[in-house]
Amino acid sequence: MRHPNDVLFAGEKPFPILPAVDHYAGSEKLITKALALQQEMGPVFDITCDCEDGAHAGAEAEHAQMCAALIMGEENRFNRVGVRIHDVTHPHWEKDLEILVGQAGSRLPFITLPKPRSADDVRRQILVLRQTEAVHGLKHNIPVHVLIETHGALREVWEIAALDGVESLDFGLMDFVSGHHGAIPGSAMKSPGQFEHPLVARAKCEIAAAALGCGVVPAHNVTTELKDTDYIHADARRARQEFGYLRMWSIHPNQIQPILAAMRPDFSEVEAAGEILCAAQDADWGPIQHGGKLHDRASYRYYWELTKRARATGMELPEPVSLRFFS
Repeated sequence: MRHPNDVLFAGEKPFPILPAVDHYAGSEKLITKALALQQEMGPVFDITCDCEDGAHAGAEAEHAQMCAALIMGEENRFNRVGVRIHDVTHPHWEKDLEILVGQAGSRLPFITLPKPRSADDVRRQILVLRQTEAVHGLKHNIPVHVLIETHGALREVWEIAALDGVESLDFGLMDFVSGHHGAIPGSAMKSPGQFEHPLVARAKCEIAAAALGCGVVPAHNVTTELKDTDYIHADARRARQEFGYLRMWSIHPNQIQPILAAMRPDFSEVEAAGEILCAAQDADWGPIQHGGKLHDRASYRYYWELTKRARATGMELPEPVSLRFFS
C-alpha cells in the first residue's frame, strides 16, 4: 500500500511539519536543562541555542563553540536543536556561521536569522550560509527561520517567505513594538493588548498569511507569563485559533506543556482523519465515502497534515494510523 507522502504531494513542496514549540535557551546551564526535558518528553519541542542575546560581548566565538558542542553531544538524541545567530549588522554573524556549520552543521535542523531589515538582508545571510555549507562539505541545505521584527521585514514579508530555504517566519513582538518609538504602548507586549492593538494584530495577520501562503510555518512570539499555565495556554490558543499560528516560542520550561496542549488539533477530528486516511489507502487513494460525505485527494491532504501536526504535538494517534503510516 502506498504511503500518503508518496501520493498526496507528488511534484509539490510538502508543508513543513515542525514541533509546535520552539524553546529558547541562552546559557549552557539552561540549554542542558532543556535537553534533559526533551529526552524526557520526546521530540515534541525544538530547542534553539541563542547565540544572539545569549552571548556576552567579546565572547561570541566561545558561546558559539559551546552551542556547537552541545548540538553534537550525546544528550541531543533527536537532532532537534537549532541555533539563532547574530543579525546581519553585527560583526560576528559570519563567524557564527563558520563555527556552527563547521562544527555542528551535520546535525543542525535550522538556523534562525534575527532582525533582517529587508528581503535582501535574508538573501545575503542565506548566500553566506550556503557558501559555508559548501566549504565544509555538507550534503544538505540547513533550513532557515526568519525573525520578522522590523518595519522593513514586515513590508517585504511575502518576499522573505518565498525565498528558497526559508522554513519558518517567527514574529518578534518585543522588538517590533519597541521599533514604534512609543507609538504602541507597552501593554501591547502582553495580553490582551498583543492580540487587540490594531498595529500588532495587523503584523501578526500579515506574517501568518505570508508564511501559510508560501508554504512555510508561522511561529508566534513568546508570552511573558512564566507561572500561570492557564494564562500561557490562553495566549497560545488565541495565537492558534484566531491568527493561524502553528508554532510558538517558549522561554521557560513551564510554558512548553500549555503551548503544546493549545496547539493540538481536536482529538475527534484526528480520529476521523485516521479513519478517512486508512480507507483512502485501502482504495489506493481514489475517492471514498465516509460518514455520508465524499472525500478525495484534496481532503486527504488536509487530514494527512492534521495527523502529522497531531503527532508533532505528542498526541497519541489511533493504533491503525500509527502502524500504517509511522511504524
